[in-house]
Amino acid sequence: MAAAREGDVAERYDVVILGGGPAGEAVVRRLDGAGLRVALVERERVGGECAYWACVPSKTLLRAPEVQTEARLVRGLTQPRQRWAQIAAYRDALISDLDDALKAAKMEAAGATLMRGTGRISGPGLVTIGDRTVEAAHIVVATGTGPVIPIIDGLDQIPLWTTRDVYTMAAPPEDAIVLGGGPVGIETAQMLRGHGTRVTVVQEDRRLLPREDAAVGEELARRFDEDGIELYLGAEGRRVEDAGGRIRLFLGDGRCVEAERLVAAIGRSPRVEDVGLEEIGIVPGESGGIDVDARCRAAKGVWAVGDVTAVMPFTHVAHYQGEIAADDILGRPRQADYRAIPRVVFSTPEIAAVGLTPEQAREQGIAIELGTVSLERLARTETYGYGYRGFMTVLADRDRGVLVGAYAVGPLASEWIGATVLAIKARIPIETLRDTPMQFPTFGEALSYAIADLEDGPFDKRTRLLASPQEDP
Repeated sequence: MAAAREGDVAERYDVVILGGGPAGEAVVRRLDGAGLRVALVERERVGGECAYWACVPSKTLLRAPEVQTEARLVRGLTQPRQRWAQIAAYRDALISDLDDALKAAKMEAAGATLMRGTGRISGPGLVTIGDRTVEAAHIVVATGTGPVIPIIDGLDQIPLWTTRDVYTMAAPPEDAIVLGGGPVGIETAQMLRGHGTRVTVVQEDRRLLPREDAAVGEELARRFDEDGIELYLGAEGRRVEDAGGRIRLFLGDGRCVEAERLVAAIGRSPRVEDVGLEEIGIVPGESGGIDVDARCRAAKGVWAVGDVTAVMPFTHVAHYQGEIAADDILGRPRQADYRAIPRVVFSTPEIAAVGLTPEQAREQGIAIELGTVSLERLARTETYGYGYRGFMTVLADRDRGVLVGAYAVGPLASEWIGATVLAIKARIPIETLRDTPMQFPTFGEALSYAIADLEDGPFDKRTRLLASPQEDP
């Protein structure tokens, strides 16, 4: 597309943001009050994927089954009964019935001019929205991601669901096949199962959550088995066909699974198509996203923030990057630090991690010690309910005496991983952590026990000393 001519430009802005999701919203909020002319371009709904089709509805629909599990594990309680109509109504209220009027008003109140439509960079300092071209001293790309659709023969002939369909569904299907055993697939599978759907998960990798330590996926696989979720690991869908209103999926090893719905929950990829990156010489990186420096700069006068950068696909990272880009625009630059970004899967039990995995530490040449505690050792686990299990593992850099990673499986792990996040971020010495008592009785005590396990030795199967990055644990 040819660049717009100077005479075509009717409006000029200090900052134009392509995308009104969490990252774009963060930029607007950070620039509020700075006296700049800001335009926010959004092609769908202000608030983005998270607010309407992902984070908010998924956690809302996961909560009811979670409460049923808690009731089952607490002595003296009867099992609560689900009422789907009321659950769905509450979900619809939280996602504003897919109406972004309130969020749009907040952005405008923060000083942004909202432009509806698909924004495209049409030249250096130029953005075109439909037949409207504006000049921008600074451009921020925050276009997010789109769903990954697997390549399966016959897929275009059947009604494939994405997570948008799942989390806005009118009613749970009788049974479903979920493609994917990463965070999205796991939450989707457990949510559907918790609302009465018979679920089969097909995962190409030989374990769940392959980017985390193997122990995490193993614990989750045990839970899937207990919940009655059928799990096919190391399996690849090759062909699908319509079977009289049902869907048959044929796997690479010849097996066949059948269900009412097929759900693509493999993950998401950066939305870089039709953004006009080529007009300013930007080529997506190996990750498929826009490469940025520590200030989230992608090119002269251009920043990229949020999932489109493929740095870490989390809403809290999108907020973080949005603020960093805005600060850079305002002339108060700071550098992004991703060492201590928490990762959470809101499964039952919850999975939380931060920093490096053991494999990543070995690749970086870090000699580490692992300290692990079973949640069965905590008084809080006993008071919380009967039959809970899980663990926490911390990774210590033996030479520097600080933590470089941690992962946990258990109730509310997303909440009590926080102390470890701060410890890694601030490089708090292990000796300081060892000398800091955690309140009793809480799951937070797991950190104290895991730190103590670093020095208990000799190392057993739970606690391993990695003498060098080349040695197996």
